[in-house]
Amino acid sequence: MKDYYQVLGVNRGASDQEIKQAYRQLARKYHPDINPGDKQAEARFKEINEAYETLSDPEKREKYDRFGSDWKRYEQAGAPGAEYASGTDFADIFETLFGGRSGRGGAGLNMRMDGQDVDQPVEIPLEEAFTGTQRTLQFANPNGVPRTITVKIPAGVDVGTRIRVPGEGAPGLNGGTRGDLYLVVKVLPHGRFERKGDDLTVKIETSLYNLLLGGQAAVPTLAGKTISLNIPELTQNGRTFRLSGQGMPAMRADRRGDLYVVISAQLPTKLTPRERELFNELRQLRDGQAV
Repeated sequence: MKDYYQVLGVNRGASDQEIKQAYRQLARKYHPDINPGDKQAEARFKEINEAYETLSDPEKREKYDRFGSDWKRYEQAGAPGAEYASGTDFADIFETLFGGRSGRGGAGLNMRMDGQDVDQPVEIPLEEAFTGTQRTLQFANPNGVPRTITVKIPAGVDVGTRIRVPGEGAPGLNGGTRGDLYLVVKVLPHGRFERKGDDLTVKIETSLYNLLLGGQAAVPTLAGKTISLNIPELTQNGRTFRLSGQGMPAMRADRRGDLYVVISAQLPTKLTPRERELFNELRQLRDGQAV
C-alpha cells in the first residue's frame, strides 16, 4: 500500500500547483542523472513519477482518493465510476514541467533540466551599504575548474536584500540553462549608528552649558563628514534633532533618508573650588525662586 500524498510530501487537500511544485523539487533531487549509479535514488525517482502520474490527473486522483492504491483493480473490475481515459505519457509530463523532451521508454532520464537558483549569503559593514561595494566570489565548475565572478552591491542595500546575478547558479542538465545566483545581504551592526529603513540615528554628548545657554555640537555622519548642529538654549537632555537627507541612500530612488541626533549632557567629572562655589550659588538661586 503506497500513500502517494506521502510520497510527494503533500497533504490530501493539496492543490494541483502544490503537487506540481513538490514533484518538481523531488524529481530534480532524485533524478538518475544527478545520482548516477544510485539504485535507491532511481527507485525513489520511479516512485515519485508513479505518484505524480496519479495525483496530477483529476480523474485518477478522484479514484485514488476513493479506492486507495487499489484503484486500478477497481477500474479493471468495472467498479462504478472507474472508467477513465488512460494513456498518460511521461514524456509529455516532463516536457510540460521542465521545458524539454524526454526519451521514450526512459522515464525522462535524458530530459532537459534547467539549473536551480542558488542563494549565497554575504556580509557587509554599514559603511559599505552606504557607499555601495562589490564582492568577488569563486565557485567550482563541474569539471573542477574554478570560476570567479565579481558582483556589484548597490548603495542602500539592507538586511535581506537579494541581488540577482543571471546565469551564475547551478548548471543545467542535457542542455538546460544555468540557474541564477542570488546574493542575500546581511548588513552588520554599527558601533555608533543605528539604522531603521533609510533613516539613521546617532547619539552624541555636549556640555551642560550648551544645553542651558545654547551653542553648537559636532555631529558625525556615515559619509565621513561632520555637521555643526545649532543647539537652542534650555534644550532638554535626550532631545532628538532631525537632519534631513543625511541618512542612507534609497536603493531605487534618488533620495536619502534622515539622520536623527539624540543629544545628551556631558557632565563634568570634577569641579574646581570656584566652579563648585558658582554651582552652589546657582542652586541657592534656583531654590529661592522655587520658594
